[in-house]
Amino acid sequence: MTATFPISSQQRRWLKQQAHHLKPVVWIGQAGLSEAVLTEIELALDHHELIKVRVNADQRDAEASAIAAQTRAELVQRIGNVATYFRANPRHKDPMRLPH
Repeated sequence: MTATFPISSQQRRWLKQQAHHLKPVVWIGQAGLSEAVLTEIELALDHHELIKVRVNADQRDAEASAIAAQTRAELVQRIGNVATYFRANPRHKDPMRLPH
């Protein structure tokens, strides 16, 4: 299960533009995806809605997909070691408004 709603290609393109200047907020090392790392990703998504995660593990594709599934976030893109995720937070003080 990825996101609670599918995002369109136009929305994905807009999210990529918004994420361009962002720095990764969570790093995943060789130890892989742990509960502590997932908790940090959850907190970052709740706080920022759009985040980047650096995945240095050998299984980058599998790790990126697992993060999306376990956090119910949309994988916007993955370039090399960096994956970008979006998850809307309606309780956010200034929620991100996606274009239609």
